[in-house]
Amino acid sequence: MLSRLPPVTQALLIANGALFLLQQVLGDSTFAAFMLWPPSEMGFDPFSPGQNFQPWQLLTYGFLHGGFGHLLFNMLALYMFGAPLEATWGPRRFLAYYLICVAGAGLCQLAVGWWSVSQGGGAYPTLGASGGVFGLLLAYGMLFPNQQVMLLFPPIPMKARTFVVVFGALSLVLGFTGWQPGVAHFAHLGGMLFGWLVIRYWRGQPPFRRRRPPGGPSHLRRVK
Repeated sequence: MLSRLPPVTQALLIANGALFLLQQVLGDSTFAAFMLWPPSEMGFDPFSPGQNFQPWQLLTYGFLHGGFGHLLFNMLALYMFGAPLEATWGPRRFLAYYLICVAGAGLCQLAVGWWSVSQGGGAYPTLGASGGVFGLLLAYGMLFPNQQVMLLFPPIPMKARTFVVVFGALSLVLGFTGWQPGVAHFAHLGGMLFGWLVIRYWRGQPPFRRRRPPGGPSHLRRVK
């Protein structure tokens, strides 16, 4: 099944699975410097990459997971939405989009983490590919808005654009209410936000203004 996937989607699935196995063998503490930690009062210290923020964490946190269920959900979504997007965009554009969504989600989570620490809350790391996955979900809903997708629990079919609205609204409500602690809902929203901005930039749409060659083909159009 993996051999039939586009190359970047296949590589991301393998990388996430391999790193999860290493987490189980070596322990999460081995990878603490690669999880996303909120900024501390000590600030950035490149010589002490323990439980404090380091720039590389904006990407590396997206390849670590907190449990098998966490990994399974993210990889299933990557398989479902990543393959058709990569087939539409091509490997290089797809990889750039995914990594921007991961980093953008991390930036949003850093802002939330900084606020929490400033209010006296604890400093906890963020890990998981959910920010990138939510970015893929948004892109799929924008490019294939009328494609039918199926919720797992409960198994309800709906259009992709409805799927995006439901998950976005759910993350927003859960993030502000705190009804599901331990989940980085604002990172999910950050992945969707940065994904939306990237697609708007590629299309030359507000808030960006970018001239495209007249009459040139655009593979970023909405697919019915």
